Amino acid sequence: MTRPPESGDGRPVLPDALYEAGLPVDLLSDEQRLVLSRLTPHELEVLLDIKSRLDAVEPEVQAHGEIAGGALF
Repeated sequence: MTRPPESGDGRPVLPDALYEAGLPVDLLSDEQRLVLSRLTPHELEVLLDIKSRLDAVEPEVQAHGEIAGGALF
């Protein structure tokens, strides 16, 4: 597997779509960023679809997150 390109600060460059979707990628560890930088186009599509569906039910997810102690994004 080829190494993903790095930004000027040495961190893996992530697809713009992750930022555009509002994912908190700047809060991730370098290891987590590396995983996201290596997503296939299909995997990225699936992740963004899941994020979109979570956003569509945000108030319900937030309420569950407060009770359960966390949520996916």
